[in-house]
Amino acid sequence: MSSENGQGGGGAEGAPPEQLALIRESVRDAKVPRAKPRTWRGAALAKELPVARVLVDKGVLHLDRYFDYAVPAELDEQAQPGVRVRVRFGAGRHRVREGRREGGGLIDGFLVERRAESDYSGPLAALAQVVSPEPVLSEELLGLARAVADRYAGSLADVLQLAVPPRSARAERRVSPVPPAPPAPPEAGSWARYERGAAFIESLASGGTPRAVWNALPGPRWSEELARAVAATLASGRGALVVVPDGRAAARVDAALTAQLGRGRHALLTADAGPEKRYGQWLAVRRGAVRAVVGTRAAMFAPVQNLGLLAIWDDGDDSHSEPHAPQPHARDVLLLRAALDKCAFLLGSWSCTVEAAQLVESGWARPLAAGREQVRRSAALVRTVGDGDLARDEAARAARLPTLAWQVVRDGLRHGPVLVQVPRRGYVPRLACATCRAPARCLHCSGPLEARDAGALQCGWCGREEAAWHCPECGSFRLRAQIVGARRTAEELGRAFPAVPVRTSGREQVLDTVPGAPALVVSTPGAEPVAEGGYAAALLLDGWAMLGRPDLRAGEDALRRWLGAAALVRPQGDGGTVVVVAEPTLRPVQALVRWDPVGHAVRELADRAELGFPPVSRMAAVSGPVQAVAEFLAAVELPPDAEVLGPVPVPVVPAGRPRRTGGPPPGEQWERALVRVPPGSGSALATALKTAQAARMVRGGGEPVRVRIDPPDIG
Repeated sequence: MSSENGQGGGGAEGAPPEQLALIRESVRDAKVPRAKPRTWRGAALAKELPVARVLVDKGVLHLDRYFDYAVPAELDEQAQPGVRVRVRFGAGRHRVREGRREGGGLIDGFLVERRAESDYSGPLAALAQVVSPEPVLSEELLGLARAVADRYAGSLADVLQLAVPPRSARAERRVSPVPPAPPAPPEAGSWARYERGAAFIESLASGGTPRAVWNALPGPRWSEELARAVAATLASGRGALVVVPDGRAAARVDAALTAQLGRGRHALLTADAGPEKRYGQWLAVRRGAVRAVVGTRAAMFAPVQNLGLLAIWDDGDDSHSEPHAPQPHARDVLLLRAALDKCAFLLGSWSCTVEAAQLVESGWARPLAAGREQVRRSAALVRTVGDGDLARDEAARAARLPTLAWQVVRDGLRHGPVLVQVPRRGYVPRLACATCRAPARCLHCSGPLEARDAGALQCGWCGREEAAWHCPECGSFRLRAQIVGARRTAEELGRAFPAVPVRTSGREQVLDTVPGAPALVVSTPGAEPVAEGGYAAALLLDGWAMLGRPDLRAGEDALRRWLGAAALVRPQGDGGTVVVVAEPTLRPVQALVRWDPVGHAVRELADRAELGFPPVSRMAAVSGPVQAVAEFLAAVELPPDAEVLGPVPVPVVPAGRPRRTGGPPPGEQWERALVRVPPGSGSALATALKTAQAARMVRGGGEPVRVRIDPPDIG
């Protein structure tokens, strides 16, 4: 009995008359047939602009285009350009009911444009759902993503996966704060140490768009100087974006921006923040609540409004190269943005890459550096130990460290911590004959022998143990460490200086800072912690190991890593000393002694121009199984001025070893060919490779072929 008959009680039977009337009304409404939300069969379309142009989330090259869908009237208000949608994809032409194309699986996408008519002559499928009314894909971001996809022979969907973070509904429901007023223009501060530093800051504050390659002075003030450049840009009413290689560098710039601007005026975009927090920060930037951004590689696509400055720190770091397709480099993406948005650009580092030198030589950017006297006052004293010194040094032959290094360590520990940079981590990673120094190699596959954790000899390629090794060159049975890892070096130094604490920083544990008290800090390149007050001294061991790598960038990369460590040492006037164990006559060593990375980069650029190497030329790598690479090269229509180098075999990855991005699966034999074109033909090369790869995917059934534009390592 219902409550209309005067009976009370709990549950549905005791509901008040108003509630029962509402229930009956809902039941009557439910009897009215409604269109299925997945297909919207029979539903009316939007009266204006009933066609939605959608980019589906299919990262395959032959589907790298827009698809048209019908807009149901019920989704008309929410289906605006830039929102996330879900659509049916993959239905055939024959599956049409009541004027709607049906079938296919649900897939995510972005609504790019609303149109009055479609270029497609047949019936359209309807939008299945508007996932969120939040417009996350702006016209500017879409244009940038398309430019990146074209440059790297990739798909637009793959680029947008890098550019737009995954959705968080809770983050979208939060209201972003009102953007603060622009700050006051900052003083030049430590930028006055550079010859054009003050003018650069003044230009940013007045709304100018200067473009500079900044050779930063050694020391910890680079983050403060970046923060000051951002503050000057904000003072002009514009936004700023800073991209750094890792979370430690981002934390330093974050602290400097907080000190310069106060809290709430900038966003920190790093993976450590977690998906929801990072998406919330990203939304605040897109909505215009925050005008300044600092972050790691993924922040290169941050949708900063009214962009005034793009800055990147240490562009030679491998972390700036995106491992996911189409594998863009942060420096090149920011260069594209600077050209599209016509904003200021700042490339800064203690070192100087060949690409940075090319920007200056072409006139696109101006150099921003200090005078030689200022460099001498800021840098540490650099001393070298070459092969001749090691051969005459009894201590070096017995313990690998030369006498000069021991003296510098002993003297430095009287005044503070000492940094020791070791090229590789681990426990004696590579071995050589103690008599003739010929590399110790496996008798089965010629792979390098290793002594892991001071155990038996083992091949680094095939994993076989070698119990009775002898040198094939001189017959000796004695081995020595070619490169002693960080752990072994820490043990040796700990025995030599038993009263001094020894700390290690590497892949297993990376230290951010160390106290200013005397200590030995053993680190791999790139993991050096910052010492309070700076290091008293630094040892750069086994320099020949980094210089001898079979890579075009070996010298440039070795110099960059040495400068990164030496920049943490106190100036020469305060007793700071750096000892590098490498041949003094080599160009990178001389550049370190003079603290002249720009001169080294200029000479490297001239050499590469003469030989036709990147970045003077554009290059692409094509790798895959032997037959697949041959078929691909035969099918692709390369530009007339293209030159194919190779193909050559790619080293086989042993079973159980991790697979590198874009590398062959363990145990498979791949080949790699390099395609080189002169300046001006890079776009044609990317288009040709993308077209051939798309045609190969349409045919299907073939083995995979990897295409990478501007590979970071070409041997």
